Amino acid sequence: MRRAGLGDGAPPGSYGNYGYANTGYNACEEENDRLTESLRSKVTAIKSLSIEIGHEVKNQNKLLAEMDSQFDSTTGFLGKTMGRLKILSRGSQTKLLCNMMLFSLFVFFVIYWIIKLR
Repeated sequence: MRRAGLGDGAPPGSYGNYGYANTGYNACEEENDRLTESLRSKVTAIKSLSIEIGHEVKNQNKLLAEMDSQFDSTTGFLGKTMGRLKILSRGSQTKLLCNMMLFSLFVFFVIYWIIKLR
């Protein structure tokens, strides 16, 4: 004898799993699994890319530090050279003018001699 509402189980093709049809529920689960795997691969790619960016930033900072030290040494060298030029310019102008005139005369005679030999 059967009682109303107390059967031997759900009849075939009925809805279980919170109101979803079995095939619809499985399709949603498969879609979620596929999307989860896609998201996982994208997160992994972004993680590796960010690690590579970090390494590149460290290398660039090292290069910039080396360039900074080289610029500092060059600045010191140029500063010393400019100081020497200032000392030279403060010297007697007559001596400098005399040396320039002698050099100009020497160059003039060398050029004259080269032209004369042709």
